[in-house]
Amino acid sequence: MTDLQEPIVQRFSSTTLPTTHGDFEMTVYRGPNGEEHLAIYIGLPQAVNQGEDQRLPLVRIHSACFTSEVLGSLKCDCREQLNYALKAITAEGCGLVIYLFQEGRGIGLGAKVQAYALQERGLDTVDANTELGFEEDARTYEAAISILKDFGLNRLRLLTNNPDKIEALTATGDFEVQRESIEVGLNSINHNYLRVKRDRMGHFLKDIPQ
Repeated sequence: MTDLQEPIVQRFSSTTLPTTHGDFEMTVYRGPNGEEHLAIYIGLPQAVNQGEDQRLPLVRIHSACFTSEVLGSLKCDCREQLNYALKAITAEGCGLVIYLFQEGRGIGLGAKVQAYALQERGLDTVDANTELGFEEDARTYEAAISILKDFGLNRLRLLTNNPDKIEALTATGDFEVQRESIEVGLNSINHNYLRVKRDRMGHFLKDIPQ
């Protein structure tokens, strides 16, 4: 079990954010070294104390992807996953996106571009990261756990294909997690990237061509 008695991040600022997906509340969380993460939500904290027969709040823990979400890169499915989560939460009228600033599976933008260059030479996403001396996935989820605890959310439906996210929450002993699939964004360029996530990283993906 993870000892997170002291919050990893704390609330710093909040506002209402109108978006193309709907009107959200947004809170910036700041860590001890100035690192910042976002909580983007609707219908919380009112829905936290839901009864046993009520639908659990929908949550997406999402890591930043500048190349996809800002530049429109087709190399991954990050932009589509983020948009799907925001639309799904709007449709339900309740839920939370935790947006973590850990680009490139936690290696940063500069190293991510180096990994892209290695992929152009034939390495897949896992081998490119390890060739640069990183783990295949260097992301951590302590900040997300701290944010969930701040909201009082210990029972949730997690929008993810990644077993590591589920394990990170359940290993604390503090969360009951139901998984919701989020298979979106497949295209002719990223199909190998998604296949590697399924075959080498154990992600729950079914609709990927061999």
